[in-house]
Amino acid sequence: MNTKEQIVQEIDSLSEPQLQEALELIRTLKQKPTLEGKAFKAYLETEEKWSGVYRRLADS
Repeated sequence: MNTKEQIVQEIDSLSEPQLQEALELIRTLKQKPTLEGKAFKAYLETEEKWSGVYRRLADS
């Protein structure tokens, strides 16, 4: 059984209030920012040049 089938099976056993909560959770997951955001792209563009600075910040 794949993941989607397992999720559907679990959903079938939820009450209406639990289904509403599950729907909110799913919508929240879909809205999570991805690593493709502007800030992450900017970081990747400067990673090599500023790697020493980033390392010191991470270690502090």
